[in-house]
Amino acid sequence: MSPPDSGAERARLEALLLHERAKWAEGFERVAGVDEAGVAPLAGPVVAAACILPRDYRPAGVDDSKKLTAKRREALEVEIKLNAIAWAIGLAEVEEIDSINILQGRMLAMRRAVLELKTKPDFLLIDGDRLPKLELPREAIVGGDAKSLSIAAASILAKTHRDRMMVALAESYPGYGFEKHKGYPTPLHFEALERLGPSPIHRRSFAPVRELLEGTPRQLSLALE
Repeated sequence: MSPPDSGAERARLEALLLHERAKWAEGFERVAGVDEAGVAPLAGPVVAAACILPRDYRPAGVDDSKKLTAKRREALEVEIKLNAIAWAIGLAEVEEIDSINILQGRMLAMRRAVLELKTKPDFLLIDGDRLPKLELPREAIVGGDAKSLSIAAASILAKTHRDRMMVALAESYPGYGFEKHKGYPTPLHFEALERLGPSPIHRRSFAPVRELLEGTPRQLSLALE
């Protein structure tokens, strides 16, 4: 990785502002990035974040949260929150995901994050290929957390917030290993599901959990193949 003050890092950060600069040039002053964490897990909420960064802010190391270590994400989370014009978190709870499906749960969490912003954005850059229902100009960017600085910052805020939630939930529901796998479908998680059965925070609409409740589970380990 390039040192934080290297020319390569500065060039990388400038490249990540391509979408923001285009919107600034169109007259949009407050461009918010929006992303989520927690679509794939079998348990826990979907967490979305919205973030408006200052136009002259170049936070060294900010990238798609999946590319960063937990320690680096946590350090960048503090820096982003201190320097952002505004940031906010929105959730879609397990019961909502099971009721409206995971795609709509993702849209709901994003919508809530945007509506929680203390400073209203002029334009939204949203990770993915779908747009939540909002009365704001907006654009979906597939792989946006690796293409937009604002979305990358939002991805870090969403990921760190959700990880902390899952660590806390591990204390309420011991034995599942939530503090380790954060609800994702890992061998450790499948073993705990088979041994303990679903917890109240497991998503009943997801096939491995639903089939276990119905008493006709596939061998859960096969779900990883």
